[in-house]
Amino acid sequence: MRAQTVEVMKSAGRVLCCTVFKPGGRKLLPKGHIISGEDVDLLSSEGMEKVWVTDLEDGEVSEEDAVLKVASLISCGSLEIRPAPGGRANLVVTEDCCTLVDDDLLRQINCTASIVIATSRNFQYLKAGDRAATVKSTPFAVPADQLEAVVSILEERGPLIQARPLRSPSVAVLYSDPQSGDRARQFFENIVRQRLECYGISPRFSLAVAEDEERVTKGLEHLLSAKPSAVLIASTTAPAGPEDAVGRAMARAGCHIEKFLAPVEPGVLTLLGYSGGTPVISSPGCFRSAKTNVLDLILPPLLANYRVSGWEIAGLGHGGLLS
Repeated sequence: MRAQTVEVMKSAGRVLCCTVFKPGGRKLLPKGHIISGEDVDLLSSEGMEKVWVTDLEDGEVSEEDAVLKVASLISCGSLEIRPAPGGRANLVVTEDCCTLVDDDLLRQINCTASIVIATSRNFQYLKAGDRAATVKSTPFAVPADQLEAVVSILEERGPLIQARPLRSPSVAVLYSDPQSGDRARQFFENIVRQRLECYGISPRFSLAVAEDEERVTKGLEHLLSAKPSAVLIASTTAPAGPEDAVGRAMARAGCHIEKFLAPVEPGVLTLLGYSGGTPVISSPGCFRSAKTNVLDLILPPLLANYRVSGWEIAGLGHGGLLS
């Protein structure tokens, strides 16, 4: 591209090289904007005689068209595209969601010379109206062959980001303590409510039991029969593994143990299992405080009906020092 100053009357169809302001500082036209006939009339009415522009050459695509094309291919779920000035396209969630991000694909796209994408974190909870991603291009234009390469990768491997909605999730809580379940409820109930309120929900079902294998098993079976989105086990003890009372009770209640130990602090002793499609999470120590812990990392996808794998929990170690 070759930038030059031209008369306003000859600028239609060309690309602005800098933002145009009217006296007083109000923006008239953004940088990278393709000037239309209406824009020519507007500039003339403001007394402007010349503007700094460039022309798209053969083999180039305007920044606006390039980012909109990429934005249309990177996502799925409850998202909408909102063009923004300066060769940007924002993706905004249309309802409360959890975002899932393909880190490898994101890195591959961001290695190209002309397009970069910034996203929310993987497993991040976003409220309706929050921005989930932004696509940005090189100024003014993108080489068509580079855009085609990005499009080809996305068509083969996409989507890069998913927005999975949290649609009226329900959570059941089992409070347990070796002496009395009510003791655990007294210690943890307020913290559980605070944590779930972050997602706009409150516990729908709860039980308090003495922490032995038989009682925890019966409590879990009762809560699972209500078919909640997830079951939290708020225990006052710190089990040594799936062989302890809570882990044995989970197995007896029909849970497949997906992962014990999370590379996250606080939350190392997390035990995650699934009874059918219902996640059951025991995370000792994480109900004592409302401070960020492993539950804040794994609850959003679980409440969005996404099955978090042991492999994905293993990947939480990067950035797992939360305090």
